[in-house]
Amino acid sequence: MRKTIILILIVLATVQAKAQLIKEKTVDISIGYGLSAPYDDIDVVGSGFYLQGEYVLDLSKWIDIRSYAGLILTKSNGKDLNENPTIYKATSNAFLIGGKARVAIPIPWVAPYFEVGVGASIGSFETFTPFADINKSGLILHIPFSLGLELGHKHNFDIGLLYYFQPSMEQLSGAVAFGVSIPLN
Repeated sequence: MRKTIILILIVLATVQAKAQLIKEKTVDISIGYGLSAPYDDIDVVGSGFYLQGEYVLDLSKWIDIRSYAGLILTKSNGKDLNENPTIYKATSNAFLIGGKARVAIPIPWVAPYFEVGVGASIGSFETFTPFADINKSGLILHIPFSLGLELGHKHNFDIGLLYYFQPSMEQLSGAVAFGVSIPLN
């Protein structure tokens, strides 16, 4: 956990570094439908709200580095995916912070991408299934992974599937989100 926090602080500290390596700086804002699901193969999903802001340093048309802060709020409605009543649930109410890298294929108007990184979630989490009964509050490690499309002439709009793997909770939080990029140059 200590190594994760040190890594996050290093990423955030290097965001302000001035170098010829940086081509462009932007702020990305995403909003979407938040989800949380257990690792176990059962039909339970928590749903809710997702919001995230990112500070982006473009290294090239293909690669950029992102520090992010976000919020995910999900809850269970007491039903499984087939609308049957269930006692099982996966909820996540957390502030998200961390760093990640994006690799995109810069095709005109539509650029597919994937992201990976490391971060921390601060909040309350619950995973209750036939195989896990975990209820925690506080700081936990997460691993962000995203797939999506950058859209528009300048690729300044974004549609993506964002995932935050939370190994200590045996849970996956994420969102289907829409975003917009605001250039800072």
